[in-house]
Amino acid sequence: MALFGAISADKLIRLLGSSQSPLLVDVRIDEDVDADPMLLPAAVRRDHRTVEQWAPEIKSSSVVVICQKGRKLSEGAAAHLRLLGISAEVLDGGTLAWADAGLPRVPMAHLPTRTGGTLWVTRNRPKIDRIACPWLIRRFVDPFARFLFVSPSEVDAVAERFGAIPFDMDEGCWSHRGELCTFDTMIAEFGLETPALMTLARIVRGADTNRLDLAPEAAGLLAVSLGLSRLHASDLHQLEQGLIVYDALYRWARDAMDEKHDWIVRGPRTEGKP
Repeated sequence: MALFGAISADKLIRLLGSSQSPLLVDVRIDEDVDADPMLLPAAVRRDHRTVEQWAPEIKSSSVVVICQKGRKLSEGAAAHLRLLGISAEVLDGGTLAWADAGLPRVPMAHLPTRTGGTLWVTRNRPKIDRIACPWLIRRFVDPFARFLFVSPSEVDAVAERFGAIPFDMDEGCWSHRGELCTFDTMIAEFGLETPALMTLARIVRGADTNRLDLAPEAAGLLAVSLGLSRLHASDLHQLEQGLIVYDALYRWARDAMDEKHDWIVRGPRTEGKP
């Protein structure tokens, strides 16, 4: 059981991957990070000594503060945040407890350099992979990530001139690999091979590569994606609506796959009987 003001690893993992997830703030000292250069999914690093300087940047309604053991650094930073009116808990047992539980962690070496949120660029009029990848990044890698949608012929030039990371293009790290799509690539590179995300990846791959036999849900995702594309003239509006679709699919893949919804057909009422 987590201590008062703390959240357990098994409870926190169930909150990750949705728009309601708390902001995770890693306040470990550099020596601890150097010894274990891994982050919890979507965690941001901050210096515990300057909490009053970065606290105003927090827009989330709740925060989970993380240190190596869940003791003085996270306790102190969380207390400062609460003093400033921000709802804050600590991760019970810290990063050590999370790692011992075998929960997913993101290798920092695979994270793009970010200051104020990573900047990504891809082709305009996004569908499937180009919505699924931003969802994965926002929910599990960088909650402050920003996305540019430009003409296909200008993606590389925009990436170079504006310091953005191109994705879902013919070449580069963040792209298709053989029969796998870019969503698959990101899950592998960021170490996010959880059962729910692997289920979602199969659906995305089927819809994105026109192999609808890979998952029964792939045809539905394709239909919804094409519909969203026609509903929204703005790529950014389409992205925001698409994020909700993937929130729902992820939650289904995580804990609702066995649930059924059957309409019970009753016979005609007999006069005089209930």
